Amino acid sequence: MVALLIGLIFIAFTVIACLPQVLGWGPQVILFLKGCAPVLAAFIGLIAVFVGIADIKDRNEAKKEEEASKAAEEKESPA
Repeated sequence: MVALLIGLIFIAFTVIACLPQVLGWGPQVILFLKGCAPVLAAFIGLIAVFVGIADIKDRNEAKKEEEASKAAEEKESPA
C-alpha cells in the first residue's frame, strides 16, 4: 500500500514538473527524453535478446526432459 502511495506521489510530481506554467521544466524534460530514447531502446533490445536466449534454452531443456520421461516410460512398461 505504501509503494502504491509513493508511486502515485511521484507520478503527480512528474505531471506537475512537466507543466510549463508551474516549474517551467517542460523543455528540459523533452530534451532529456530525446537524449535518453536511443539508450533506453538499446537497453530494452539487449534485455529482449537475453530473454529470447533464455526462452530458447528453456524450450530445449523441456524437450530433453520430455524425451527422457518417454524413454523411461517405455522401459518400465513392456508391451
